[in-house]
Amino acid sequence: MINVLICDDQVVVREGLHTILKNAKAGIEVVGLAADGAEALALIPKVKPDVVLMDLKMPGMNGVQATRLIRAAYSDVRVLVLTTYDADEWVFDAIRAGADGYLLKDARQKTLIQAIIDTAAGQTPVDPAVAGKLFEQVAHHTPERDGKIAESLSPRERELLTLLAQGCSNAEIAARLFLSEGTVRNYLSSLFAKLGVSDRTHAAVLALKQGLADLDE
Repeated sequence: MINVLICDDQVVVREGLHTILKNAKAGIEVVGLAADGAEALALIPKVKPDVVLMDLKMPGMNGVQATRLIRAAYSDVRVLVLTTYDADEWVFDAIRAGADGYLLKDARQKTLIQAIIDTAAGQTPVDPAVAGKLFEQVAHHTPERDGKIAESLSPRERELLTLLAQGCSNAEIAARLFLSEGTVRNYLSSLFAKLGVSDRTHAAVLALKQGLADLDE
């Protein structure tokens, strides 16, 4: 069962999402509803969600601020942004804050449900419209490879980084590289330390920006 906390300042949106997920019969349970980031943070220790569905532009504590605090205080809780905003500043601020995925509210119900499942499994679902912005950002800026970082990575860590940047889960990385999931987690911990990041989303973005991951493999 995937426990989900919905954070959105619109009552009709919260209730609508609650109804959709309750009727989905996809192993998802809504364990809490929050009207802003501060309320979401207060509820997390009480309802223990696996995934927070996070809107961004909210009065009081917005979704970017809340995501940053959630990632710092509850590293096992994943954040899937669900918003109407696809403007560049919102996308990149959310990613920098530690969001595990980014979906727009016009996504189909099936897409939303699968994105929640994928986020809980350690993947990084991104709406196609948002993914386009990310790749455009990378494509129009020549990567400045950080030689010191690149040299510090072992061949195996480079392989993991490539697969991580492609959105693979730990289980998928383990299968592709013929490793146990425990070994993959150990490699990723070392990799994150070398890259100076705290989560896979930041690692993937850093890899793209600095040309440390080959997405054509």
